[in-house]
Amino acid sequence: MLGVDPALQLLDDPVEWSAFSSELAATPGTWESSVAIEGMHCAACALSVEDVLKAVPGVLGAEVSAASHRARIRWQDAQTRPSEWMTALQRAGYRALLVGDMQAANRRQAESRRALWRWLVAGLCMMQVMMYSTPAYVAEPGDITPDMLSLLRWASWVLSLPVLLFSSGPFFQQAWRDLKRRQISMDLPVALGILITFAVSTAGTFEPNGSFGQEVYFDSLTMFVFFLLTGRWLELRLRDRTAGALDALVNRLPDSVERRAADGRFERVAVRRLQAGDFIRVQAGEAFPADGLVMEGETLADEALLTGESHPLPRGPGAAVVAGSHNLSAPVLVQVMKVGAQTRFAQIVALMESAALDKPQLAKLADRIARPFLLAVLLAAGAAGAYWWPQDPGHALMVAVAVLVVTCPCALSLATPAAMLASAGALARSGVLVRRLQAFEALAEVDSFVFDKTGTLTRDAFVLSDVRLRAGQTRERVLGMAAALAQQSLHPVSRALAAAGRVTAWQATQVKEVMGQGLSGEVHQPGDVTALHALRLGSPVFCQVKPEEGDELLVYLADAQGWLATFAFQEDLRPDTRETLQALQAAGLEVQVLSGDTPRAAARVAAQAGIAQVRGGCSPDDKLAYLQAAQQRGCKVAMVGDGLNDGPVLAGAHVSFAIGQAVPLARDRADFVLPGGQLAGVLQTWRLARRTMRVVRQNLLWAALYNAVCIPLAVVGWLPAWAAGIGMAASSLLVVVNALRLAARLPMAGGR
Repeated sequence: MLGVDPALQLLDDPVEWSAFSSELAATPGTWESSVAIEGMHCAACALSVEDVLKAVPGVLGAEVSAASHRARIRWQDAQTRPSEWMTALQRAGYRALLVGDMQAANRRQAESRRALWRWLVAGLCMMQVMMYSTPAYVAEPGDITPDMLSLLRWASWVLSLPVLLFSSGPFFQQAWRDLKRRQISMDLPVALGILITFAVSTAGTFEPNGSFGQEVYFDSLTMFVFFLLTGRWLELRLRDRTAGALDALVNRLPDSVERRAADGRFERVAVRRLQAGDFIRVQAGEAFPADGLVMEGETLADEALLTGESHPLPRGPGAAVVAGSHNLSAPVLVQVMKVGAQTRFAQIVALMESAALDKPQLAKLADRIARPFLLAVLLAAGAAGAYWWPQDPGHALMVAVAVLVVTCPCALSLATPAAMLASAGALARSGVLVRRLQAFEALAEVDSFVFDKTGTLTRDAFVLSDVRLRAGQTRERVLGMAAALAQQSLHPVSRALAAAGRVTAWQATQVKEVMGQGLSGEVHQPGDVTALHALRLGSPVFCQVKPEEGDELLVYLADAQGWLATFAFQEDLRPDTRETLQALQAAGLEVQVLSGDTPRAAARVAAQAGIAQVRGGCSPDDKLAYLQAAQQRGCKVAMVGDGLNDGPVLAGAHVSFAIGQAVPLARDRADFVLPGGQLAGVLQTWRLARRTMRVVRQNLLWAALYNAVCIPLAVVGWLPAWAAGIGMAASSLLVVVNALRLAARLPMAGGR
């Protein structure tokens, strides 16, 4: 491939694509890649990157976020390769970096050091130039001789050269690339401002008696370059903090792992070379690279970032471990069950990448006006300069410079996505995943929450609610015998019964399980094998007893004489259900339950949760119809569900949550995903959404006020170039710093 970077050709191996791409199931041969973009500075840069990528044959589409500096590229392997569109980006002055790649991290670190050096040089030269400029400002007429004034100007000119040639290099490079592509970004007006200021001041230095000799502006030049670099440096650091949750998640996977070979020895291989069925050894302190089962050893696993569970979990032989979780205490041998895109880790990363690339409507509007706005800036600067030229050409050019520098659309472009990305990062660190940034705006406006029952308000488990006994029997004796049988089964009801009688002294022998019917066997107390009791535990037909009426889940116990006991079970509420729903109601929100279960069962769970409005026996169509009727009345509804039958109503709600290990369809329809299954995350997210929109409104108000005040001041000549540089840097910094307040670590949704 002519002109393709040889280093990038290594990524053309299809084996490497899984590290940053996934093949779309609906269209085989079409891939979707997620990369970070280096070299972007504003919304117009994001549009330029999109244009460059879309111009590559075989690239079907590209989406670039100005806030997160990430891109999603859809391409066909029959027409192009990753090296080709990455090389196209390099030619345009940008670089595609693989998220989590160590070489990419090293390049970012090197670029960060260069940016720091540029900033330091600009700062040092600015201080020296200000020292030489001060006498001209404070001296009275005649205090400084023309020769001394000329010497001070020449010294300032010399000190401005490093600022022009080194510190300002990125502005000129990007502006030149834009001009070659006949495009425009914020670097073009900045570069023009720097060049005009230096040219005017140089003319005044070389010809003190010429048209531009009245005053030089080296102090303004060095100051606004310094302030612009300060703004970009701080913005970069702050953006890394606000949008760093995705990097923190992606970097949890190790680059390599110890895999057991056929001869029993362990060899270190790249993680992407793993296959299902492999045996790997994960050392203490390492992350699990794939989903699997522990075969040997016992340890503690940290799954906080993946499931919201804040406490380390014990993992021994037979226990499942998930990719991305950390092995905390001891080496373990793990059999790989799922790798790559099939792991829960990959699914979570995909959700977060989708959110990082999502553009809220307000951000899309800002992106659309970025280029026309910059064109208007150039025209306004030219008009202002032309207006002032007859009076004072030097002053006219500096007015034009002030207009070029001060009218930066970056604050407007960052106002919305910076706040939403900060919130998405905070939620991700607390166990809540954001699929669409736009959902923050919708969630902040909801006035009612609708919850599914089974799997949402309740866990996938049952609890014993009542025991009814034959005359002459005691609860402890009957429960102990039933638990001895139930311990031999993995059925959810059997586990609940075994848990209720976990201190039983009874033992069971010759236990047989009839699937879907029940258990039979003989039980006895320790040391008394002669007193055997033949029992049946299960359905009324299996136990040959008369069924009781009611909608409770009932399990029967019978002996040779017939009915012995009836155990009533109810669904187990999630631990934080009642507290969360009460908090939502206390906030003035309407809370309802829609369930496919029987009306009585739904009402019972709703009563336990403290909800008065409940409707049972709902089909998926019934749920959707109820939701649409509420929306027609003007309600803005948030839906919380987990199952396959929740897909339509999750898609139809203003905003939706998929809770627990929701099926893929439910996750695809939801705006927020709570993989840990803690309902407290719903309340936490709603509160943060309201805070997020307050910050967004503050940012938009500031951006509007800044432009409304500063642009007229610059046009009339009341805003010097150095002050314009401060205003431009401060506007973007204020927006990002304000958004950073949302990135503070939230309590873990799974915390206790």
